[in-house]
Amino acid sequence: MQWETVIGLEVHVQLATRSKIFSGASTAFGAEPNSQACAVDLGLPGVLPVLNEAAVAMAVQFGLAIHADIPEVSVFDRKNYFYPDLPKGYQTSQMYHPIVGAGEVEITLDDGSTKRIRVHHAHLEEDAGKSLHEDFHGMTGVDLNRAGTPLLEIVSEPDLRSAKEAAAYLKAIHSIVTYLGISDGNMAEGSMRCDVNVSVRPRGQEAYGTRAEIKNVNSFRFVERAIAFEVERQVELIEDGGKVVQETRLFDPDRDETRSMRTKEEANDYRYFPCPDLLPVVLDQAYVDHLRSNLPELPAEKRARFEHELGLSAYDASVLSATREMADFFEEAKNVCGDAKQAANWVQGELSGALNRESLPITHSPVSARQLGELIARVMDDTINGKAAKQVFQALWNGQGARADDIIEAQGLKQVTDSGAIEAMIDQVIEESPAQVAQYRDAEPDKRGKMIGYFVGQVMKASRGTANPQQVNQLLKEKLDALC
Repeated sequence: MQWETVIGLEVHVQLATRSKIFSGASTAFGAEPNSQACAVDLGLPGVLPVLNEAAVAMAVQFGLAIHADIPEVSVFDRKNYFYPDLPKGYQTSQMYHPIVGAGEVEITLDDGSTKRIRVHHAHLEEDAGKSLHEDFHGMTGVDLNRAGTPLLEIVSEPDLRSAKEAAAYLKAIHSIVTYLGISDGNMAEGSMRCDVNVSVRPRGQEAYGTRAEIKNVNSFRFVERAIAFEVERQVELIEDGGKVVQETRLFDPDRDETRSMRTKEEANDYRYFPCPDLLPVVLDQAYVDHLRSNLPELPAEKRARFEHELGLSAYDASVLSATREMADFFEEAKNVCGDAKQAANWVQGELSGALNRESLPITHSPVSARQLGELIARVMDDTINGKAAKQVFQALWNGQGARADDIIEAQGLKQVTDSGAIEAMIDQVIEESPAQVAQYRDAEPDKRGKMIGYFVGQVMKASRGTANPQQVNQLLKEKLDALC
């Protein structure tokens, strides 16, 4: 039987506010356990929450970015459950009237095609604390620093059909929230994580299969691996005569498998009811329009501009617009050198290769965008050739100079374009290579093209790599053909 995979994601994005969603406590990452949990976060008697306006603005910005409906009124609810890292015994969330309504996100697939994934809604809520299981001699510690950090939970429709699509959707969400500046998207620190709902059904069947939810997956790669395992598990279970049960599972990256955690709760198990301590949030149109007018250029818009205005290929435009930092770096380098295609080649080639080898983000690149742009300009105006340019790049990377021009001058890498000087080197190479000249002369005309490489190599060696390769090739061919 042919099976179809059905996937929906619930993406949890920590918003980049300086204080928590209902208190003034800091949201800074990495503080000592329980040093950033105030009376409101702990749910102590007599305290009342105060909504953080910055969190509201960030949620609305996201909604506008995905062309979603922005309801005039949204309401906070209490989601009741008991867990060690939830000190109040409930989580303040939005069940029935979320702040962001239906929208959509466009994803780009491996073959370059695009697909629109519907977003059911996005709602604001407070994060829980964190249970720590290490270094406690068999006991579990609870760190409540994270409790009360504002979260935007983005709930997709079940429109995803493969692990690749799910990862592409998660990357698209990551790109949007980081372009907006509403989250740093750092998945290793928990700033962005997702719950993955997976089910399978016979191909052609309209009804959905029973889904399993994989909780708190925190990397693009883990999302793909978790889905791959879960799909295989469910198909094997059904084909062996079993039934998939609705449950919550965890992904173990060390074993590359999902494991059962608990039977999945239904919404009524949480006893949702409107939060009595928080008024409904009312957004007037002027407020929404103000936020709309201040949106930055978003990934899809930037990708389209790179392709249609700068003449980049769809692939190059997609890669260079994937993150705001990459796009900004490329644009600055392009503005300095004046050529989008050359800047794209260098950013995706030499620069990205060096960053990958050193496991560095582009924001920590030892070579700045201006330095790279100046280097590219020197290649374009024939000051240096491609081989020398790579030497200059490495010197810049190693901090051996502040500017490409200084390194070119110090290392004597300036390209020789004087045709007289190049001819003199060619004449010397021809004079010192009688056997190779004879072979060239005796060869069939269509075979001579491959033989010229020897002479080019010798001339480049004589010039210590500084001769202009195009001139060398042209002059060599003229002189050797004249001898035939």
